[in-house]
Amino acid sequence: MDEAKKRRLVEAGVDVDGALARLMQNEGLLTRLLRAFLQDTNFDQLQQALAARDGKAAFAAAHTLKGVAGNLSLNALYERVSGVVECLRGGDMDAALVLMPAVQEAYDNVTLALQEGL
Repeated sequence: MDEAKKRRLVEAGVDVDGALARLMQNEGLLTRLLRAFLQDTNFDQLQQALAARDGKAAFAAAHTLKGVAGNLSLNALYERVSGVVECLRGGDMDAALVLMPAVQEAYDNVTLALQEGL
């Protein structure tokens, strides 16, 4: 990964060095996993579940998205979606909805950076 692409990912809240450390410096694997993330539907499922006020489905999607973001060191997204998970774990759908614009922003930033950088 060239420095310009890495810098763009870091600006979007991706800890590239941390992800590479987790993957034993396997840059090819990291690239494949980040490309797979672009196909992941959990963010869309989260939005749909919140719109339907389905707390169980929203929690499942948010929790999975949090796990994926954490494993890939998508730290900005991880931090923001973690708050949504905690709200939903406590049954507070309205509080989760308040946090969603920040989650949307982090998700948009990281997906755009991935689309540009991979």
